[in-house]
Amino acid sequence: MANLKEIRNRISSVGSTMQITSAMKMVSAAKLKKAQDAITAMRPYSEKLTELLQNLSATLGSDTGGVYSEQREVNNVLVVAISSNRGLAGAFNSNIVKQAKELAGVTYADKKVDFFTIGKKGNDILSKTGNVAENNNAIFDHLSFEATAEIAERLMELYANGSYDRIVVVYNNFKNAATQFVLTEQFLPILPPKESETTSAADYIFEPNKVEIVEGLIPKSLKTQLFKSIRDSVASEHGARMTAMHKATDNATELRDELKLQYNKARQAAITNEILEIVGGAEALAG
Repeated sequence: MANLKEIRNRISSVGSTMQITSAMKMVSAAKLKKAQDAITAMRPYSEKLTELLQNLSATLGSDTGGVYSEQREVNNVLVVAISSNRGLAGAFNSNIVKQAKELAGVTYADKKVDFFTIGKKGNDILSKTGNVAENNNAIFDHLSFEATAEIAERLMELYANGSYDRIVVVYNNFKNAATQFVLTEQFLPILPPKESETTSAADYIFEPNKVEIVEGLIPKSLKTQLFKSIRDSVASEHGARMTAMHKATDNATELRDELKLQYNKARQAAITNEILEIVGGAEALAG
């Protein structure tokens, strides 16, 4: 059994860890509220804009601007993996890396697959495969639509110039503080609407003309789609970290209680031994 000093040191160490994990949990809880409000407010707009974009793209042929809805033979694929810059969030980042690798090794096993990483943690692991074409970590320092728009424009450029035939985005979708699940969404080319959702072209009156609508609405919708994905990922990160720190605090509390029980047992044994030594010494003197 460890001596009393060692157990006291372990209790002190676990107590310090509890303070850190508890503080991180509270910080993540505060950030989660803001991030959750942001993604909840944005989802209806993004979903409606995407629906409108899909219906609009169905009415466009190969005229000017229709490049983003052009369906090509898939040979080169770009996987946009959205992770985070910080860890201590449970399986948040590892799930993204796992899904990205599965896309490269299974779904598109016979294609050339590159990664576009957003977030340091995902880049640190995926860069070891040698397939990371580009990386952006700075966006999380000051997250904004303008910063996201620059990334979206870069992705649109890579698709338009033929560097890639398909671009997919992998991110954590936020459901609640305790639940996040990995989603894989096709970014480009624009997916046509489902048969049941297809709207007749006669339902649309194009003002001022198709070209200006394509040049304005489609890029804006793609930028909004990527911004929503990153917002979703940020909310999921805070939720995952809050949950992970809550579990870590509970585990540290349990460990501290076990150590205190062990300390009390060791202390009781030490006192018993001292009493036995005193009684033995007294009997020896009496003899």
